[in-house]
Amino acid sequence: MTYEHPLAYLLGLEGVALLRSFTGQFDRAFVDSRIAEIRRLLEDEALAEAAVEVARINAAEGYRIWSGTYDGPNGLFDIDEPIMGRIIEALPVGVALDAACGTGRVAAFLAERGHRVTGVDSSPDMLARAHARVPLGEFLLGDLHHLPVPDGAMDLVVCSLALTHVPTLQQVMAESARVLSPGGHLLISDMHPEGVRRGFVPSVRGSDGKPGRIATYHHSIGDYLRAALSAGLQVRRCEEPRAERLQPREVLSTSAAVAAWDVWPWCLTDLVPEAAEAANGDVPTMVIWHFQLSAG
Repeated sequence: MTYEHPLAYLLGLEGVALLRSFTGQFDRAFVDSRIAEIRRLLEDEALAEAAVEVARINAAEGYRIWSGTYDGPNGLFDIDEPIMGRIIEALPVGVALDAACGTGRVAAFLAERGHRVTGVDSSPDMLARAHARVPLGEFLLGDLHHLPVPDGAMDLVVCSLALTHVPTLQQVMAESARVLSPGGHLLISDMHPEGVRRGFVPSVRGSDGKPGRIATYHHSIGDYLRAALSAGLQVRRCEEPRAERLQPREVLSTSAAVAAWDVWPWCLTDLVPEAAEAANGDVPTMVIWHFQLSAG
């Protein structure tokens, strides 16, 4: 179980903002505002007893629950699709694997551009939706650690929004390299490690309605790089895009934000917009990698 306290999250944002002011990014008025806001938060009774115990749910179960709504509005799709699309469109058409394919978002993109597509996922519910979306694709039940694909069978492997759900990267990166043909390409998109560190973790409700979050792990940029290099992959491109700044929106009251656990921590940041902007405004949202397997 994870102990999520909205007051702790808000104080954390204030603390990061103050650390940045300590290095000269903000002036005395900003610091005074943060300290005054911290006092106000500590005195807010709506925050005092608002902690929630949250279950940690494994990825297969979490995505089974999420499969029915996964294709709904998702800001991460808007961020990674343009960059991934440009990379894919510059590559030769061939045999492609959508690893951790989910509902077939990437598989459909690949198929539309002429690739012969295989999808692998650990969730039967996700696979069923992917097959309905891409009827001509082949969809297999499997795991990123042991892909049900022969050695050297793929010209391209794409893995989107999945590697933050595995504890370590070495084996899954080696598996991707194993199934690539010499000179083949690996494209990865993921939540940026700074986003994971800030608690941007998918939320789901269990069958009992209780809150849960899909098990998520922090992998540094160096972790990705070391795992790829050890698997014989070379870096072709790395992007760290940020989300576009949202237009001002109606801010929930403290009580309403506390009650809206399903959209924590995003609705909580609205309670301290100046601190949140200082702490998170220039932080990348995603990391997108393009690797290529050595041809020799």
